Amino acid sequence: MDGRALRLTVPRSAHAVWEAGHDRDPQAILRAIFANLIPELVPVRIDRMSRSPFAFFRGSAAVMAADLATLPRTGILTQISGDAHIANFGGYASPDRRLVFDIDDFDETVCGPWEWDVKRLAASILLAGRERGVRERACVLAVRTAMETYRDRIGEYAARPSVEVWYAAIDLSGVVRTALDDRARRAWVRTERDAKRKTGFAVLPKITELVDGKRRFVDDPPLLERIEDLDFGRHVLTAYRAQLREDARVLLERFSVVDMARKVVGVGSVGTWCALMLLLDGEGNPLLLQLKEARASVLEPFAGGSQLMPAGERVVSGQRIMQAASDPLLGWAEVDGRDVYVRQYRDMKAAPDVATLEDDELRDYGAHCAWALARAHARAGDPRLIAGYVGRSSAFVAAVTAFAAAYAEQATQDHAQFVAGQQNGAGAVS
Repeated sequence: MDGRALRLTVPRSAHAVWEAGHDRDPQAILRAIFANLIPELVPVRIDRMSRSPFAFFRGSAAVMAADLATLPRTGILTQISGDAHIANFGGYASPDRRLVFDIDDFDETVCGPWEWDVKRLAASILLAGRERGVRERACVLAVRTAMETYRDRIGEYAARPSVEVWYAAIDLSGVVRTALDDRARRAWVRTERDAKRKTGFAVLPKITELVDGKRRFVDDPPLLERIEDLDFGRHVLTAYRAQLREDARVLLERFSVVDMARKVVGVGSVGTWCALMLLLDGEGNPLLLQLKEARASVLEPFAGGSQLMPAGERVVSGQRIMQAASDPLLGWAEVDGRDVYVRQYRDMKAAPDVATLEDDELRDYGAHCAWALARAHARAGDPRLIAGYVGRSSAFVAAVTAFAAAYAEQATQDHAQFVAGQQNGAGAVS
């Protein structure tokens, strides 16, 4: 396959087009999703998605997946995030305790068309900027800069040896050096500094309390609710520990489960089963793990090919393939018919609230997200094919920037319809 030759069958200008089909029904897609969520958490999901078009976009990956499936595709496949919006990137601690910047959400990961990730990122930058009140011209410039960054970085990775690409990582210190201006550079320095305080250990005093000398989660329903029966957690720990690397198993064998709580997280995950697990070792030292229910990716019906592995394994495998450095305690388990994946909770999390970014900050952050996406695609697939197709001109950049504007308008309309539906009782849960 030749990336340049693919332009003859799918011109780069084809990626500019978005037209809704006459049978498009985003509310029906959402009704089907909501019908399989934890019922008492559906109102929380609706509330969060109703707050803005960007929040709606974050919680409706299934809608965009169905829309992307109607568009021309290059035929170049790689492991993709499946939900590469701008809020799903950030910094975290690598196994050697460096701060790295990368994609950090893989609930929807599949082997699929690389351009689906690119288009979701582009549209999300525009929507995040609009939520902040950034001028439209600056929002469009931020999208264009991100697409130029993706084009340039994928070209750079295509010229490198495969092993060098495999080891490539984006350190936070490098992000500081490559910031677009002094203001963005100062913001990255603050983010790097704050991340070192954002750990599971730091959050424990806020979400736990001592009861009869034992540390327990604080009930705060529906956002945080203690789970009295710890048997499921113990079974998960046993199954999860069994498939970790030997060094991680040795560490986990020193810990036992002392408490669990169901926790609501994010926007797109609200309504699925997510929990925190508190473990202590023999000396009483804590370890805080997050368990997240893994379901079939919303892209699976459209990406082609079946996923022949448990959902938790799919998420973990996709993350390990795409990330330059993954949590050494990342793993999965299949217990009592429920697939979950497990990771450390808030291990030096470094991510701004993207809906608060000013003009230049949005442009800088979007560019670094695009860099991380290009690195992930280059690591997971063949960057020469993607780079050959994208080329060095502005053709692909202009096309996806135009698509982002058109699809952001579609998401805004979908959000308005969603809110109106909830208000008149004919919404996504009716």
